[in-house]
Amino acid sequence: MPSFDIVNKIDLQKIDNAVNTAKKELLNRYDLKDELCAIELDKKGKQIRLEAKQDMAMQTLIDIVLSKFSKQGLDVRCLDLSKEPAPSGRIVLQEVKIKEGLEKETAKKIVSFIKGINTKVQPAIHEDQVRVSGKKIDDLQDIIATLRGEDFEVPLQFENFRA
Repeated sequence: MPSFDIVNKIDLQKIDNAVNTAKKELLNRYDLKDELCAIELDKKGKQIRLEAKQDMAMQTLIDIVLSKFSKQGLDVRCLDLSKEPAPSGRIVLQEVKIKEGLEKETAKKIVSFIKGINTKVQPAIHEDQVRVSGKKIDDLQDIIATLRGEDFEVPLQFENFRA
């Protein structure tokens, strides 16, 4: 029976490249010269730590990181910017989590969306991915095309397509 998996995977090397180019731009920016700004990547914790002296510099740091992500071909939806920057002494800190894998709520939304299309495929949640199986390959390709047009607040990849 043909099937494929819907996942949310990140390329940590591309993220590392984006953070390194953001650091280089930070050194060259004249408007941030005296702001005591820093960008750090925690690969094990899968988060980016931003430090700035004031809120305006923090917003500039976020803009720099987002632009470098998009230049690397990374989807900025994999960054969790929902937390507000928190003051810590003389500096402002923000920890930006990198989302990998599908959360339960997102997986449930995808499954209910696929079931609402009324095609002859069966979606099932397996850990942090959704497996879709069906009798016809054309049905699975239609599902992929439909899902690419929808926004589930995370970037989706389709892999392990088996005929």
